[in-house]
Amino acid sequence: MNSTPTSAVITPGQKSRSMLERVIREPLLGPIGALLLAILIFSIITPTFLNPNNVSLILQQSVVVGILAVGQTLIILTSGIDLSIGSVAVLGTLVAAQALGTTGPFVALGATLLVCMALGAVNGGLVTVLRLPPFIVTLGTFTAIQAATRLFAGSQTYQVPEGPLTFLGTSFRIGTFSTTYGVVAMLLVYAVVWYALSQTAWGKHVYAVGGNMTAAKLSGIKSDRTLFSVYLVTGIIAMIAAWAALGRIPNADPNAYQNANLETITAVVIGGTSLFGGRGSVIGTLIGTLIVGVLRNGLTQAGVDSLYQNIATGILVIIAVAVDQFARRRTS
Repeated sequence: MNSTPTSAVITPGQKSRSMLERVIREPLLGPIGALLLAILIFSIITPTFLNPNNVSLILQQSVVVGILAVGQTLIILTSGIDLSIGSVAVLGTLVAAQALGTTGPFVALGATLLVCMALGAVNGGLVTVLRLPPFIVTLGTFTAIQAATRLFAGSQTYQVPEGPLTFLGTSFRIGTFSTTYGVVAMLLVYAVVWYALSQTAWGKHVYAVGGNMTAAKLSGIKSDRTLFSVYLVTGIIAMIAAWAALGRIPNADPNAYQNANLETITAVVIGGTSLFGGRGSVIGTLIGTLIVGVLRNGLTQAGVDSLYQNIATGILVIIAVAVDQFARRRTS
């Protein structure tokens, strides 16, 4: 007697669960979906949203925070957090502006690099040598750097003449699309750090340290050296962000980018990097940065008050953290 094989019936509930599990396994799917949905909604609501000039504006407005978010990603991947990265960049703009008065522009950029790397080394040293929690360390340095920045500047704003220090604000055209070298610099930073994380032993060590430091040490990874190097690289990235900031607005203001520290964390979390370390990517952070930029630009064009924009961004962060928590429970 021949039996007819029966095919398994997949219920809608099972389809939803399998789709959710796929999103959990592929952390980039959620941010990409959110970005595409936001673009679709705002292109319907505001007819000028996809105008090339507006797209260029979104990218330019995302440059400084987008670059800083790369450094924040590295810190969070190691299960830390950096509350001082924006303040380091602001101090870097002031160092460059003041040094320009007595030296050439390239010496001024070199001085900025040294200062930003030194501050990154201070954070890294306190975390690795004294074993202090990154949150407490960077909260302390954030407060100290903010005060030092105002003292250093004498609460003044310094104008920066057009030249090498403002070069990243120079625009150029690709066909009919206009952009700036700052956008190019941001994309290059993402590309270099992506390569370092995905194709080098250093990158594997960063993920290992963030995932489980004890296991990393037992496997022979020099965890403290890796952790210190991450903070040092973050200092270099802060210097590039400072240079890009001078290109965006050609003056060094001690009160600039007050919310940059929190905005970088927002971009990283929305981009799918786990606050618990060891999981995420700079590609996700780039998408997270664009989501925030698209959200703010689209809501502004729609006439929504900036306070409501902050509420929407905050809700997005909470959702992203909730998804991360759920993913950790599902995979543990």
